[in-house]
Amino acid sequence: MADDIEARLTAVPAPTTSPAGGDGPDDYLERRTLRRGSAGWLLLTGLGVAYVVSGDFSGWNVGLDKGGFGGLAIATVLMGAMYACLVFSLAELSTILPTAGGGYGFARRALGPWGGFLTGTAILIEYILAPAAIVIFIGDYVESLGLFGLTSSWPVYLGCFVVFIGVHLWGVGEALRFSLVVTAVAVAALLIFAVGAFTEFSADGLNDIPVDASAFGSNSWLPLGVLGIWAAFPFGMWFFLGVEGVPLAAEEAKDPVRSMPKALSISMGILALLALITFFAATGAQGADAVKTAGNPLVVALEG
Repeated sequence: MADDIEARLTAVPAPTTSPAGGDGPDDYLERRTLRRGSAGWLLLTGLGVAYVVSGDFSGWNVGLDKGGFGGLAIATVLMGAMYACLVFSLAELSTILPTAGGGYGFARRALGPWGGFLTGTAILIEYILAPAAIVIFIGDYVESLGLFGLTSSWPVYLGCFVVFIGVHLWGVGEALRFSLVVTAVAVAALLIFAVGAFTEFSADGLNDIPVDASAFGSNSWLPLGVLGIWAAFPFGMWFFLGVEGVPLAAEEAKDPVRSMPKALSISMGILALLALITFFAATGAQGADAVKTAGNPLVVALEG
């Protein structure tokens, strides 16, 4: 395997300069050759899970309101398959082109500067909007649990943004280690939640959303019909959205050629397992109808 990887790396064409004297795509990548980082596969795996784990706490449950348990289940499986293909593609690209920039660099190499620009813009939009959604989830949980005596969530939003920005200003390597600790705590919380929720699990709660008889193909499993599957797609991806950002940390990796594919694959496996556990535990504990629009579905699932 190592010989095959090195053979592919040496097969990458040497950098060239465009006829007009500007930077060609190969020259662009050459000037962004990775410096040797210090992060191993464990930190990168933690980063992959950290990008996504907040989606297990909230966001996905709105898919129950759009498609019911069956609609969201099908949407989640399909989105998981799509992300698995995406992750393995990125793992291969990270091996062949271990350069800083992740998807932006890959798209630039394949589609040229404009293709790279559009891809990079989409990635930036994703990672600008994601923290906004996360702080809303955190605010809902803090407010519902009555922590710090807060009756409004806006101080939590502000405080979380300060923490997020501060950690990244501290340094990328330090942020990776910090995120690994926070991720371990979050995963432990999900597992503890699952243990408590499964003690109240009832299969009848999975299909307790009222059936819309006017919807095509509606039944107890698809209460909003076949189109509910399509409507649940944006929420099924909450269990996986963000894992594609791991290649952006390629410059911090000690050996990106080997550690990046390993980290991406393990991250995807962990996320799929957490999605399965959280989905069934939260929905079966109090019923799909109870958690479908909650900003704090895990808390609602444990209330009884």
